[in-house]
Formats: sequence, structure tokens, C-alpha cells
Amino acid sequence: MQYYFAPMEGITGYIYRNVHHRFFPGIDKYFSPFLSPGTKKTMTPKELRDILPENNQSYTLIPQILTNRSEDFLRLCRDLKEYGYKEVNLNLGCPSGTVVSKKKGAGFLEYPNELDRFLGEIFGETDLEISIKTRVGKDEPEEFEELLEIYNKYPLKELIIHPRIQTDYYKNSPNLEVFAMALEKAKASVCYNGDLFTAELYEDFCKRFPQMEKVMMGRGLLRNPALVQEIKGEGKLDKEKFLAFHDALCQEYEKVMSGDKNVLFKMKELWFYMGSLFGEDKKAMKKIKKAQRLPEYRAAVQELFRLWPENS
Repeated sequence: MQYYFAPMEGITGYIYRNVHHRFFPGIDKYFSPFLSPGTKKTMTPKELRDILPENNQSYTLIPQILTNRSEDFLRLCRDLKEYGYKEVNLNLGCPSGTVVSKKKGAGFLEYPNELDRFLGEIFGETDLEISIKTRVGKDEPEEFEELLEIYNKYPLKELIIHPRIQTDYYKNSPNLEVFAMALEKAKASVCYNGDLFTAELYEDFCKRFPQMEKVMMGRGLLRNPALVQEIKGEGKLDKEKFLAFHDALCQEYEKVMSGDKNVLFKMKELWFYMGSLFGEDKKAMKKIKKAQRLPEYRAAVQELFRLWPENS
């Protein structure tokens, strides 16, 4: 099995990826938060920093691209090729309303003829390998049969399927019936993405789809950064290692960000996911959320970890 780390905008940038890989190796591919090329610049300075090879040395990074303009996609591919990249990923899965309203991400799925033309143009003009991360439709899962016929026309590196429609966002359950159909009919190698939050959920999925060779996880890995090690039978998340991971991440953000406020914003975003590991301890979590300075924040984190049972 190969394990991929899904991109999460604002969270899984190069600092997070480097620290995660240092403490919890075993991810076969990390995907960058999406790059959204414009007509004047292909990347913002922040986006460029995130994909620079010197910031991503110890693991495989696949840049993800969000656009519906083939000329912008191809200009960005040329730039990425100069930095040594050989593969890119097209985002056809983002369900955000602001993205969808611009006919990008999962919003592009509503226009299959335009999508087909776009794919024909990009596959015809770049020698980079292209994978696609997709939802199964905009409004109805029945849309995926037509979409899959389009995908099957092109030499995809792989097809990463999140079997929800755009309007589901992250609600409802992944549509495993549609995924089973896709697994049977897709010409490209298929990777599954969706709600594999625990080792038990992963095992249940593998029992239903024993032929799977690739899975992508996002929110599950943010919640439990040792999830892949747990799946592999290498032990559960260790309290001391988890705290060391947290502290190293906080220190790395301090090196590149000015002021406690910016660092705390980054760290508190993560607690939206990691906090679920600490059960009903609302008091300690509330202190973390209310902290305005780093010393106050660190004291609240230490308190929370002291209360966390060793065998959690």
C-alpha cells in the first residue's frame, strides 16, 4: 500500500510537511496546497516558497494546481519543470464556494465539455505527468459516469477519487458504490480519498476493496499524525513523541513568522483536528483557544498533555 498526505490549504505547507516527515516518516507522497496561477504570475512568493526544492528535500512532493485555464496550467508546468518537478496534480475536488463560483475545483465538473477540452490541451502540451484529484460530481453522483469517460481518454498518472459530490462538502458518507464502479472502469491507476480517520476505518475499507494499492488521507493525519505508523502496526501515537512533534512545529513557525499572534493562529488551526484525541477535556482545550501569548499557550498545551492518558 502507498500512503498519500492530502493537501490542506493554510495547514500542510512545507514547514508542517518537514516536521511531520521528521517525526512520522512513511508517507509516499505529500501534495502541496493548491497553486492558483494567474495571468500575470504563476505563483505568489508564498506559493513559490512552499514548492522550492530546498524546502522539500527529504520526501516526495507533488504540486497541486487549481485552474480552469489551460494556458495558465501550462505556464505553471513550465515553471515547475525548471524546479525539477516531473509530476503535477490537477485539483478537481475543492468544494469551497468561492472556488466553485469561479468554475474551478469541483465547480469545473459541472462543465464536462469544457473540462474535456481543457484536458486535451494540457495533456497535448506538457511532458510532465499529470494526476487528477476529483470528486464524483457537482450535484449528483450519477455525473461521474460521464466524467470517468472523459478521464479515460487521457494518459493520467493516477486518478485520486474522493467519492462525494461538491454539494456534500465534507458531510454525508463517501459514496462507495460509485467508487466501486470507478475502480472497475477507470483506465488509470486509482487512489482512494475520504474519511479514513482511524486504523479501524482503514481496515474496514481494505476488507471491502482488497485490491487497493493507494490511499490518500488528510483530516485523519492532521488529527493523528502517526496514523500511517498505526496502520502499519508500528505502534500507536506516543504521548512524548506527539508533544515533541507539536513543540518542534511551533518552534519552526516561530523562525519564519513575526509575533505570537501569527504563530498561534497556525497552531490553533491544528487543534481543530488534534483536539479530538483528548476526549472531553474541554477546560484545557479552552485555555489553548484563549491563549494570546506563546508562554500562556505552551503552559496550556503542557497541562493538556499531562491530563492525556498514556494509553490513549
